[in-house]
Amino acid sequence: MTDGIHERWRALPRRACWSLVGYAAGFLEGTCSHAVDLVRGGLHAYAAFGPLPLQVFFVALVALDPSVVVLTLRARPAGVRLAGVVMTLDVLAHWYVNWPWAKEDWTRLPRPVGRCPSPSSGCSSSLRCLCCRVQRPISPWRSPR
Repeated sequence: MTDGIHERWRALPRRACWSLVGYAAGFLEGTCSHAVDLVRGGLHAYAAFGPLPLQVFFVALVALDPSVVVLTLRARPAGVRLAGVVMTLDVLAHWYVNWPWAKEDWTRLPRPVGRCPSPSSGCSSSLRCLCCRVQRPISPWRSPR
């Protein structure tokens, strides 16, 4: 670890370290989930998920999710930004895919079966990224000027 990963982790507050570990764990779970989907169904695993751009996005998550994991575990600010972008797009894509049945019977939302259709965790991740940026404009990775 010659690029200062230990120093970056030591410079972070404890809650930031736990947040980064939480991001990494969540995106690692997402990576595994999308990889299993691709192993089971091939490149057309998401053929029933709507238009082609959404299918491409869900397949691309196999590369985007581990990128977030690597960047956050290396304590890079780009990891949190990428996490916010990926989660925002993922929540929007899932809402687009799930909207017809959610509109038909909204009471199914709080009852998760398999992957939870409720975007609460995705929205909270996206909002956390935005709030951290607004509340703390000076990153712990940069020295104040």
